[in-house]
Amino acid sequence: MRVSEIREQFPILGRTVKGKPLVYFDNAATSQKPQSVIDALSHYYSHYNANIHRGIHTLAEEATLAYEATRFAVMDFIGAAFVEEIIFTRGTTESINLVANTWGRQNIDAGDEIIISGMEHHSNIVPWQILCEEKGAVLKVIPVKDNGELAMGVYEELLSSKTKLVSIVQVSNSLGTVNPVKEMIAAAHKVGAKVLVDGAQSAVHLDIDVQDMDCDFFAFSGHKVYGPTGVGALYGKKELLENMPVFQGGGEMIKEVTFERTTYNDLPYKYEAGTPNIADTIALKTALDFIKSIGKDQIRAHEAELLAYATAQLEAIPGLKIIGNAQDKVSLVSFVIEGVHPQDIGVLLDNMGIAVRTGHHCTQPLMKRFGIPGTVRASFALYNQKEEIDVLVAGLHKALKMLL
Repeated sequence: MRVSEIREQFPILGRTVKGKPLVYFDNAATSQKPQSVIDALSHYYSHYNANIHRGIHTLAEEATLAYEATRFAVMDFIGAAFVEEIIFTRGTTESINLVANTWGRQNIDAGDEIIISGMEHHSNIVPWQILCEEKGAVLKVIPVKDNGELAMGVYEELLSSKTKLVSIVQVSNSLGTVNPVKEMIAAAHKVGAKVLVDGAQSAVHLDIDVQDMDCDFFAFSGHKVYGPTGVGALYGKKELLENMPVFQGGGEMIKEVTFERTTYNDLPYKYEAGTPNIADTIALKTALDFIKSIGKDQIRAHEAELLAYATAQLEAIPGLKIIGNAQDKVSLVSFVIEGVHPQDIGVLLDNMGIAVRTGHHCTQPLMKRFGIPGTVRASFALYNQKEEIDVLVAGLHKALKMLL
């Protein structure tokens, strides 16, 4: 994999920030877009912009075919069995909320238990808190060990006949930890619980096979897999989706409407009310094709090199502590430096053209567990280089001279 050639496909990487060449290490928040994805958006609006599914004119038919082609691409990308198991949403957050407000309201009762982990993103905490408050259910949390891994023994103890759902992140956005979700799903199924997997961070790094994983639901976002913002997908097992109540009412999700009664559409349209995000959904296929053309094996190998190199370089900085040293990690490093607030570091690095994420990363309970206000997070993608890590390290040394 020639990284220099890949970088040429990303126009934003050629810009400067405050007079310095951009070093983009905020990929866990959102990845940059190759020119092919940008072109796909422009091509839709320039050549066949039309609403989908209900039109019989040429533009509508072309738009519909392109939109549905993305559904097949997502099915292939995550290894689903049926194309109707793929529901388009605005992203992982909306997907989780969809499950909470449909399957959750239908199946969770007073005294039931939902299990999440201590490293969840707020979007995989708050919907379940709302549901538990509404239903009188109990939310239980798998603790996080000092090295950033889940306490799997405690997870086994938390599972019981009262457990109705386990909703777990596959890869932590704050620590980079890869959780053993296949093992966790098998354990949950033994007690009759369903499992939702938050794949927001994993979809771009790991090979996803929802059938092999045997998860009941899986969610991911387009903007973290080199695709556009505002589009993502929810996978659900067909029999579950068919028996769940509807999420939103409106056009497309209906078969027939009278003032007396409405009958709902078949999957997947049952959960796709109104005019969808057509352009970005079409461009999502281009992003998935881009990943496929390079191959996740090659991407992972390159990112593993970056992670190992960055870890070694950062650990050599006096006072710096990496938060999260799980044995299985993706290409992400979160750290704190003694005596320095993460935000101050982020501001100074930005002045040097280096984009990192600082703060609690929408994981405030996890920050509280480690007794810190937040971290500096550098997350790497297939277009990043070791030379950029050297720039980050030099920037940190310069920042610390100014702050300490």
